[in-house]
Amino acid sequence: MTVEEASQYFSVGQNKIRQLAQQDRFGNWYMMNGNRLLIKKKQFEKMLDKLDTI
Repeated sequence: MTVEEASQYFSVGQNKIRQLAQQDRFGNWYMMNGNRLLIKKKQFEKMLDKLDTI
């Protein structure tokens, strides 16, 4: 799913999702398609569950 779709689905800002991806360079919850950031829904949800704050 795109960053825009993930932002709407999870109620997290687009900039915050991009910031999280930048901080977690080797995370398994996203992938890059060229310069486009794509979010893996199930893995992102698991990652969000582990976080205390966003």
